[in-house]
Amino acid sequence: MRDDDRMLDLPNAEFGSGVIGVCDICGTRQAVIVLSKERFRLCVIDFLNKAWIKTDNKAGSPAPLYRSERIEFPTTVTSPKRAPAIVLSPTKTVRHPVVLITPDVYGLTTAVLDAAIRFAREGFEVLIPEITKTDGIGGGHHMALRRGAWFGGGVRVDDARVADLVRLYGDALAYLLTRDMVDPSKAAVFGASYGGSLALAVAAGNTKLAAVALAYPMPVKPRDLARLVSVPLLCVAGSSDRRAGRAMEQLRTAGAGTKTSFEFEEYRGARHNFLARDLGAYDLPDAEAAWTRVVTFLKTQLMPPPPKPPAPVVKPAAPPTPAPPRPAVSASPAAASPAPAATPAPAPSG
Repeated sequence: MRDDDRMLDLPNAEFGSGVIGVCDICGTRQAVIVLSKERFRLCVIDFLNKAWIKTDNKAGSPAPLYRSERIEFPTTVTSPKRAPAIVLSPTKTVRHPVVLITPDVYGLTTAVLDAAIRFAREGFEVLIPEITKTDGIGGGHHMALRRGAWFGGGVRVDDARVADLVRLYGDALAYLLTRDMVDPSKAAVFGASYGGSLALAVAAGNTKLAAVALAYPMPVKPRDLARLVSVPLLCVAGSSDRRAGRAMEQLRTAGAGTKTSFEFEEYRGARHNFLARDLGAYDLPDAEAAWTRVVTFLKTQLMPPPPKPPAPVVKPAAPPTPAPPRPAVSASPAAASPAPAATPAPAPSG
């Protein structure tokens, strides 16, 4: 290996060659691997973690909080048996909890992207299926979601096209749990509006989740679907959103018959889609409060603080040992006999 930090001055450095330099991600000077001739470098840990990035930062610059990549995950729903998605991964080299975001058929809306970025910045690995680029998903699925909500009293989970979306998102979750550097025991699902109804359906049929977060979901059919959710659930919605209000009533009724913790947060005056920055219902103060509530909920469920070490056992102080009684001192015979009387001095003779 060569000892040179200025890799731009190494015209012969080839892909895969090893050089002593500074890692573009962690900023530490060590053995790094040249990923391409354009001076992208990773240390061994990040190389094994598939931390592929492109950066114009100088060596030693602070690492970004997360990186994004386009991937494909295996699924039985589409004919190619694969579906596209975007993954946001924190750059911190520890095992990450994961969040699957279940978008509506509109795909990557501002609310979906806002959620993904917020979660990734907090240390979650996030996967968003690119539903608009998935073969076989189209207008029929769009109408199936809305037809049930408009005319059937709720999104019909048993509809064939809705079931396709639920299975697709279930396959995305299964893939997400197999990624490197994730903790499969700490997984959650998040969805908003119709995506919230799909997130609830995914959670009802999956036993590998640890939490569910919903934003103004639509009502679902069957009404008691949430009884199948066995993990903590949070639902945020606005008081001026009638459809989400009916969904919250369904959740409250279902949650009353289970031992699972269901939490609800209602924002006075907020309307449907109040988290979407590009829609008229967007409300900045309520949106920020709701995002803070959702992130706090997910961190509480998936990132609990480490247990405190047990306090050292302090033995109670032993009572002081009483001093032994001092023995009585007996008077000696000499001290006990009276002193002899003093002999008077003889008178002087005159």
